[in-house]
Amino acid sequence: MSRLDQSVKSATDLLRGADLSSDEAVRTLLEITTARRRLDLSDLPPHEQAQLIASRSQQVQPAREALAERIAKATNDGRPFVAKFGIDPTGSEVHLGHAVPMLILSRIQRMGHHVVFIVGDLTAKVGDPTGRSDERPLLTDEDIARNLATYRHQVAPFFDFAHAEFRFNGDWLERITLPRLLEVASHIPISMPLQREDFRNRLEAGHGLSLAELLYSVTMALDSVEINCDLEVGGIDQYLNMQMCRKVMDICGQVPELVVATKLIEGTDGTGAKMSKSKGNYVAIAAPAGEIYGKLMSVADQAVDSYYLALTEWLDSEVSIAQTRRADGTLHPLDLKKILAGEMTAAIYGVDTAMKAREEFAAQFATRRFGNLADLPIITDPSRVVFDVVRELGFAKSNSDVRRLAAQRALRLVVECAEGQQQVVLAVDDVFMPLNAVAEVSGPDSYFLKAGRKLARIKPPSSR
Repeated sequence: MSRLDQSVKSATDLLRGADLSSDEAVRTLLEITTARRRLDLSDLPPHEQAQLIASRSQQVQPAREALAERIAKATNDGRPFVAKFGIDPTGSEVHLGHAVPMLILSRIQRMGHHVVFIVGDLTAKVGDPTGRSDERPLLTDEDIARNLATYRHQVAPFFDFAHAEFRFNGDWLERITLPRLLEVASHIPISMPLQREDFRNRLEAGHGLSLAELLYSVTMALDSVEINCDLEVGGIDQYLNMQMCRKVMDICGQVPELVVATKLIEGTDGTGAKMSKSKGNYVAIAAPAGEIYGKLMSVADQAVDSYYLALTEWLDSEVSIAQTRRADGTLHPLDLKKILAGEMTAAIYGVDTAMKAREEFAAQFATRRFGNLADLPIITDPSRVVFDVVRELGFAKSNSDVRRLAAQRALRLVVECAEGQQQVVLAVDDVFMPLNAVAEVSGPDSYFLKAGRKLARIKPPSSR
């Protein structure tokens, strides 16, 4: 039995039989799963290593079987299996979305492989154009140094930099001559970078697209050539960039790297949008423990399973047990979310701090009621159609945004009475109806409309 099997057995016994609303059971579970983040995985055979890596990936190219074969071949050849992760330090604050590929890298590292962490000190001056609608302002060397100094410290809970190679791509890209760049570029059809939807959208909208941005993925690919990479890990939004790495390695006479692309997790606002600093729906890794715990408690219910799969060391079998218990009513969804919040808080601050955050959250919100909140917008006419109400409150910009909120179960009617709080999820069809037709709004109770994390008070007709 491998070390991982032993850890999973201990956690599985708890997940199947323990009262997971109990602080004692949750502490024990967190101790097991937090210790797993540092567990030596070098005793796993190549096919199990590949399975563990692929299980947390949205895309593996060319295939999981090819990954297992490449790991085995490196071992048989007596050479290190080289995995690459690149980051352009274009910002100083790191959020949990950035940590998703770090979990896979940590596993690869703990399997005994060689991880090369490449800092794009040169490519950051252009900036990754992925997903942008305009050109990014050029960064100075001072900007890059300042951003990098904080990044390494913030990501340390998810990745052991002490046992990784840390390199700057300016060390080799500054030596690339124009003839060499032209030699590589001559083999790349212009249609390849223009496959990117964001580039096409920018051109169609009349926005600028610089030649430097078109060459960004080519220069990034030269990083893979420099280290003769076996595997690159990155978010699915980097998939086309990583495809270019495979192409350029082939042009340069190397065996193309394998690609593992991770899912993008949605933010905490319940809208389904990806976690992003620009949208304000992120959880900063450097935030205080109580803030991390509290923000994760605000994650939409339908996103909880994807958070477990993207950010924790739980295996599919463990997540499946939790899903089964939730479905049969032996595990309350709120208790499962509390464990998730504890998992991520413990990953950064340790189990003791996570349990303290759990205790403080329970004390703070056990008696929290929306009725005590001041300065909420007020809906004075609940006979109006939900579409119109949500848009006029500014909770959504369009009817399609309202429908998306409803489809994601993020649009709710909240009723508070002396006995407690009840939430009614508005279905997609409900948004075409008057608010008071979805649920009667009358009497002494307090009524609220909740859209993601935004809230408005409903004033019943009898109280006007």
